[in-house]
Amino acid sequence: MKTLAAAAATFALMQPVFAEQVEISRAGTRASSPGPRENFTGTVRVDPVFPAKEPGRTSGGNVTFSPGARSNWHTHPIAQVLVVTAGVGRVQQWGSEMQEIRPGDVVRIPAGVKHWHGAAPDSSMTHLAITEQLDGKAVEWMEPVTDAQYGANVPTRGGVAGAQGLFGDVAPKLADLTDTVLFGDVWARPGLSQRDRSLVTVSALIALNRPEQLRSHMARALQNGVTEEELVETLTQLAFYSGWPNAINAANVAREVFKQKP
Repeated sequence: MKTLAAAAATFALMQPVFAEQVEISRAGTRASSPGPRENFTGTVRVDPVFPAKEPGRTSGGNVTFSPGARSNWHTHPIAQVLVVTAGVGRVQQWGSEMQEIRPGDVVRIPAGVKHWHGAAPDSSMTHLAITEQLDGKAVEWMEPVTDAQYGANVPTRGGVAGAQGLFGDVAPKLADLTDTVLFGDVWARPGLSQRDRSLVTVSALIALNRPEQLRSHMARALQNGVTEEELVETLTQLAFYSGWPNAINAANVAREVFKQKP
């Protein structure tokens, strides 16, 4: 009897510990929002991942920048961490050299350090931002990054020219639509990751036998996290569905792209 009473007392004491329940926030249930114009230049989409919840103070969100888009200069009261998941971006600390960032790169911004981050001029960029609040505040926004600051030279590890760089001198409006609508909007939609969009696009271009377009999209696929092995496997499988000549042409394009990979 004493044993049962002790067990009951122990269980009663444990109840407060398990008062809160495990929560699952399902994909597709969190509403996206545009980056506020007063804090960003260009087209930016914010997809919340998790909010700060007491007693914790950490929140996370995916931020997608269209080509050329960037944040204002700003600081954080506590260190922020950025995990690049797609595309090519830039980050800069005030008074220091601008740096290029790519998928898999992790950027740690110390508390109080003035900085900005965003996409490269010719590529969109998505990163997971993990931020901590101090007294309910996570960021101190400052002035916009000027075109001169953004256009400064940046150490590069290779890149894909945007439409403006490829044919903007001949068809500037088409180049603008390609960069802002296709890559800035369609490619930035949350329904597919940029990695998966790259695989879909590369597959379509192989099937259609479009080597000129395939070259830049294979390079973009590598930037978006697709491996060389996956690209080779894709063209091998498509040989059976789109024909051997298409696959052989794609293999020759892949050889060129792989040689140029940084």
